[in-house]
Amino acid sequence: MLVLSRQRDESIMIGDNIVVTIVDIRGDKVRLGINAPSEIPVHRQEVYEAIQRENLRASRLEPGDTQDIGKFANRGPSRPGGDKPR
Repeated sequence: MLVLSRQRDESIMIGDNIVVTIVDIRGDKVRLGINAPSEIPVHRQEVYEAIQRENLRASRLEPGDTQDIGKFANRGPSRPGGDKPR
């Protein structure tokens, strides 16, 4: 881990297009401003971890998730006005 000392209104460059600026320091809290391209997501760590947990949960199949697969497979295309042939 790189550890840097910065004062208020000083910045750190990450790569060529991410700037982290010290906006304010109050007691034991530091406010950061982060300027990054819109295609780079920026989250607090706890939010990022929650997103990862939810994505993992959503990608898992639970028992019963597939019970209705194929239930309507033999119906064929629906017809205008309902499923009855004319």
